Amino acid sequence: MGVGSLTKAEAYQKYSDDLVRFATGLAGPADGPDLVSAAMVRVLMFPRWEEVKNQRAYLYAAVLNEARRHYHRTMRRRAGEARAVASGETGPLSEVRPDVLQAVGRLSVRQRAVVFLTYWEDLTPAETARRLGVSPGTVYRNLARGEARLRRLLYD
Repeated sequence: MGVGSLTKAEAYQKYSDDLVRFATGLAGPADGPDLVSAAMVRVLMFPRWEEVKNQRAYLYAAVLNEARRHYHRTMRRRAGEARAVASGETGPLSEVRPDVLQAVGRLSVRQRAVVFLTYWEDLTPAETARRLGVSPGTVYRNLARGEARLRRLLYD
């Protein structure tokens, strides 16, 4: 092993309770454990973990960054909900129309993934690209094709 002294699994076991407490302080008890899980997924993809000198600090920074992403996603979603309310859209905002679900189900798997992550998970194209392990261009292309197909399926 390199500079760091723990494997990713060992570091998670050693620091997970502290990380969950930290995340809970940042985002509340409902989201704290999920933030740690999301941060650990990102850490698992980091190929040079063994070279990290202060693994504990690295994990805390990963949780902090995930909390920031969570905050920004929440603010974007709330702003979108506020715009929908201000525009006079009626009905519950979380209501999902069956015809929309059926149309989304007719998209290709890649298009469905991109549409889901963009609109239901409120990720940016760059975040979606990272999550799927593809380029942002691939996300934009599949999003445009998926949106075009949804328009045809829903409005033609």
